[in-house]
Amino acid sequence: MKQTFAKSMVLATIILMDILSGMEFDLFVPSFPELQNQFSLSAFWVETLLSVNFAGYCLSLFFVGGLADHYGRKPIILLGLIVFILGSIFCLGATSFQFLLMGRFLQGVGIAAPAILSFVIIADTYPLKKQQSLFAILDGLLNFAAGAAPVLGSYITLYFHWQGNFMTLLFLGLTAFVMSMLFIPAHKLPEHKTTLSLRGYIPILQSKSLMLLVMRIVFGFVPYWVFVGMSPLLYMEDLGVSLAHFGYYQGALAFVFGLGSMLFALIVNRYDQKKILYVSGYILIASLMSIAVATFLNSYSPLFITLAFLPFIIAGIISSAILQPLCLNFMPEAKGRVSAILQGGRLIFAAISLQLAGYFYQGSFRNIGIIIAVFILLTIITLFSVINNRELMEFSREG
Repeated sequence: MKQTFAKSMVLATIILMDILSGMEFDLFVPSFPELQNQFSLSAFWVETLLSVNFAGYCLSLFFVGGLADHYGRKPIILLGLIVFILGSIFCLGATSFQFLLMGRFLQGVGIAAPAILSFVIIADTYPLKKQQSLFAILDGLLNFAAGAAPVLGSYITLYFHWQGNFMTLLFLGLTAFVMSMLFIPAHKLPEHKTTLSLRGYIPILQSKSLMLLVMRIVFGFVPYWVFVGMSPLLYMEDLGVSLAHFGYYQGALAFVFGLGSMLFALIVNRYDQKKILYVSGYILIASLMSIAVATFLNSYSPLFITLAFLPFIIAGIISSAILQPLCLNFMPEAKGRVSAILQGGRLIFAAISLQLAGYFYQGSFRNIGIIIAVFILLTIITLFSVINNRELMEFSREG
């Protein structure tokens, strides 16, 4: 009974860290128009609040992965949450844009540890097949939180202004810290501790199969975050969607992602995984076509743009639950560092793409759609390369 309770609380803590990691990026995104007015910012500079967060995350994550493999998961998670809490306090009390940027940077530095290591704890605890169903649930919660965050953030902004969103993040960070301290178990360290230098990443980078898998996951991450990051400016500033109604469009995507992930978790181990990945590839092709149509027409309909993006969401649900556990388990002795490379690649590409989208944004969907379409095409190419990689498919069957 006591052991069951302990496992339940560990899972609850991981879920909370997962939700915090999803919401941290874009809970405050609906505040962009308010922040633009208060600090006299252009679209480029307001998007910098996302990019500086990415920069902090990327700076931290490569150290987080190595430190977690060397010292264990729990102390690094607690240290990261302390930094995140400090960054949230900076944001909440910001009286200038520079202080807000500093707070967002510290939030990015701090959130890297729980974001990376929550999935690693699952990989440490469960066999590969069980991980896939749990990863589907956690990935669904992460993306549901990320998609629902603008919905929640829009109402928080409506009633409590932009500071209310950072108060929410501060509360979640404090709660995650207390639960992690109480319930996350100490990780059993290997007899031969890994090096803390960046040389520890060389074997990972030299594995062609693993890096192919990493690139597929990275490319599949970018379109969603470009869409989420740019949609407040597109929908509210140029398509005439009110703050109160903006949440409906983001909520629809979050609902599909969350519900779809939960349902897929129930069936992921019932069918041949190679066939499932083929289905995901065909849906990705359909999503490329729908985004291409919306881009070519330069649609000004928020409903049409949202519906055009839905096939990509469905394809992401199907493939991520299979590929991410496969990626983390391919080199079992380097799970922390593999997770760091995975998350770092995601955020580096997403940050660059968001800045490009902000720089070339002209008040319509077209330039956003071009960037999204390019990364969907790269996702399709790398997915079919993964499917045809004998080493990866054999490892998947053995797991």
